[in-house]
Amino acid sequence: MIVVHVTHEAVEKIGGIGAVIAGLVTTEPYAETVSRTILVGPVLSTDRAGEDSLGPEGQVLYSSLDGIDTDNYHRKFRAIETTYDVGIIYGKRTIDDSFGHKAEVEVLLVDVFHFNKDRLNLFKAELFKKFQVPSQPFEGIWEYEEYVRLAEPAFEALHAIGCNGSGEPVIYLSHEYMGMPLALKVVLNGSPNARTVFYAHEVASVRPLVEDHEGHDVMFYNVLARMRDRGMVLEDIFPEVRSNYKHPLVRAARYLDHIFAVGDYVEHELRVIDPHFRHQPIDLVYNGIPSRQIDLKTKRESKGRMAQYGQNLFGDRPDWIFSHVARPVLSKAIWRDLRVLHELEPLLKDRHERAVYFMLGSLGGQRRQQDILQMERVYGWPVHHEVGYPDLCGGEELLADLFESFNRDHEHARVVLVNQFGWARSLCGRRMPEAMTFADIRQGVDVEFGMSIYEPYGISQLEPLCFGAICVPTNICGCMGFVRRMTAGQPVANVLEADFTDLHRPVTIDEALRIGAFQRDPVETAECRRIAGELVERLPRSDEEMETLLRTGGELAGQMGWDSVVREFLLPALERTRELSEIDIIPT
Repeated sequence: MIVVHVTHEAVEKIGGIGAVIAGLVTTEPYAETVSRTILVGPVLSTDRAGEDSLGPEGQVLYSSLDGIDTDNYHRKFRAIETTYDVGIIYGKRTIDDSFGHKAEVEVLLVDVFHFNKDRLNLFKAELFKKFQVPSQPFEGIWEYEEYVRLAEPAFEALHAIGCNGSGEPVIYLSHEYMGMPLALKVVLNGSPNARTVFYAHEVASVRPLVEDHEGHDVMFYNVLARMRDRGMVLEDIFPEVRSNYKHPLVRAARYLDHIFAVGDYVEHELRVIDPHFRHQPIDLVYNGIPSRQIDLKTKRESKGRMAQYGQNLFGDRPDWIFSHVARPVLSKAIWRDLRVLHELEPLLKDRHERAVYFMLGSLGGQRRQQDILQMERVYGWPVHHEVGYPDLCGGEELLADLFESFNRDHEHARVVLVNQFGWARSLCGRRMPEAMTFADIRQGVDVEFGMSIYEPYGISQLEPLCFGAICVPTNICGCMGFVRRMTAGQPVANVLEADFTDLHRPVTIDEALRIGAFQRDPVETAECRRIAGELVERLPRSDEEMETLLRTGGELAGQMGWDSVVREFLLPALERTRELSEIDIIPT
């Protein structure tokens, strides 16, 4: 089969979707089954130009933007470009999963900064008439507009490079809302060998509801449970979703042939988007996690470098290394990490132990080496911060205030905000050990936090699992569903599940909607105290205990790697999609 991935990460890995695509396409089972992989997306304003348009490992075969044409591709693309008033870039690039596995894919980009307005309006009218997707309210939102503009010229260009000529089934994967206009164009075309899939990496209608409400996950998932019981849809309780430009595109996924969800709660959330989703088949296709074994010696060496960094920053050598590697945004609920550390403070003091917690994540991109060195020298970055680039920006300010305040009141648990992209001495200053690499903040940690308020899957929460760390996700994280499936629901020492949604009593929808910060606070306090008590008992205090965590974590991670995901979840789901009969795929 031919698989077309429609995504904003066609050229480079920007976030989670790019990591997922890299994990999938670099596996042997995928390569054995899929004859061609084509990544489709718009030309982004940040994309490179000329021969570098497809990245450092890309090969541009055609680009009307740069006057490149290696094999008369203009015969295929020129009429499309003229008709839709767009530019096209086509070529190949090598995808690397960061663990040495590589795969070559085709890439098709469409420059939609110019467009044929009349044709676009006709397409928008079809989206509204056939799929109830209104474009007029969202025309000023570029994140909506560019993917609607992409749909028709990208569809025609895919035909031009033979997506329908071979007779092979072509499966179009709409990664999130971005691919939906193109997928709906495929549905309108009615090609008998084409199938369409909505690949839900989250439910974009739900995320802002969780993030913007003071009750966060404590509120929403109690409301969701009652909604499902009563057969309600999201708009019944949260009519404001209608103003979210992503919502009508997600809701229109009911017109596609199939739906993949990366986590159990993503499936639950989809079921309440539209009445048709209650009975529509949804396949769980979990994300994979890294799986690489290390020995005790390597673990100790990495932890030693992390501990030395902590000592260089605070003067005392920590016994334990905690971390949270993520973008420092609201959904990651980093304040919960601090709550757990606050509860750990007296427990560590009683044992005459110390811990350092590293939050690694940036909202300001990668800072220059000279800026890092100056901040380190002048005011002691990253323990201390100042507002304004090259330091705090984009929302990092509040987090830095929390960390400064925490360190003033705690001695045995200390916290550091490393608002940098990367983890090496050249990027993080002279107080970081010279031999430090990014691998150390994965291999050398004892605990990885990930108690998000909204986390459709959460690869980073489990990345240190194979290195013997104790991982702390919440029950609503999609990765916990995968863990439960692989462990048959039995507890495992390497995973400590937090649950901030259990109110220990039944609540009505109205009661749940009234949960705010005041009602959420005691729930979080009690759960963070429980997590702290569990953690202090699970931390390995001997070589034997550490080797046990290395073994059990490695075994579990081995069952959750990308090869397993592709073999056990993705390929069966693709096969079911391919075999759908015509009567199965016509929406009622």
